[in-house]
Amino acid sequence: MSEMSNTPAADEKAIIAEAEGAMKVIAGARSAIGSVIFGQEEVVENALITILSGGHALLVGVPGLAKTKLVETLGTVLGLNSNRIQFTPDLMPSDILGSEILDQDDSGKRSFRFVKGPIFAQLLMADEINRASPRTQSALLQSMQEYHVTIAGQRYDLPAPFHVLATQNPLEQEGTYPLPEAQLDRFLMQINVPYPEIDAERQILLSTTGSEEEKATTAMDISQLADIQSLVRRMPVGESVVEAILGLVRAARPGDGEPEGATRHIAWGPGPRASQALMLTVRARALLDGRLAPSVDDVIALAEPVLQHRMALNFAARAEGINVRHVIHELKQAWV
Repeated sequence: MSEMSNTPAADEKAIIAEAEGAMKVIAGARSAIGSVIFGQEEVVENALITILSGGHALLVGVPGLAKTKLVETLGTVLGLNSNRIQFTPDLMPSDILGSEILDQDDSGKRSFRFVKGPIFAQLLMADEINRASPRTQSALLQSMQEYHVTIAGQRYDLPAPFHVLATQNPLEQEGTYPLPEAQLDRFLMQINVPYPEIDAERQILLSTTGSEEEKATTAMDISQLADIQSLVRRMPVGESVVEAILGLVRAARPGDGEPEGATRHIAWGPGPRASQALMLTVRARALLDGRLAPSVDDVIALAEPVLQHRMALNFAARAEGINVRHVIHELKQAWV
């Protein structure tokens, strides 16, 4: 009986000790990333939160903002095996997943052999994902959800962990195939990549145009990352945070919440997967900031990247020049 009564306290102490160790490892990883990626603190933070939560992210920004370099740096710093695919209109599903080829041995016997595609990596960069056809997009997004591919009836599991960081150019729309809403929901977060601040851009100029350029160093290995991802799912979440998540997500559905001025602009809103995403990401954000439990402030901070690709506005909102970020800002005011 005494052992049972001591278990919760022992578990709590174990989680605290594990969290303190994880915070040191994460701090080292942030420092290593910061030596290569200048500025863009929120972008780096959200990308790290995505991976620590075990999810995938969609990076949206104009060309030349170091999205590719960020993904490469994350792969090196986190000790992940990474691949990059440049999406084009003629890209086929087999170019991503792999295909079977016909082999013939010395005796003349023929057999099929599966050659793995670039998706078999722990960190995959899908560059300009909206340039590929819907069929090719679906092949990737199905793999993101199910963590395996099926070729000729044979199942092949993807490496663990498996993360996709896809990029999308918001400017050029000709010759592109926008991701359907149901497939956008596969991404844990949509991370908007802005232009850098002037001090960061000055540092970029000085650091990247000389004879030598700073290289990323490994600050974490696969086992440490797996332990941290497991820890994120075991971190305690207070009732106030749970209520804030439920309240915010449900308020983002048409006719379901307050303020009425915001919800009247919503055509359709986020489902339960958005609540699940917030529940995971607020824990990861707390750990990233050196805290043992998330707060309502974490919910407010992550509302936009988690919700913006999971809801759409009606015609009246578009006619008034109102965008999704606008509406999310109004919804957040109820929790500030």
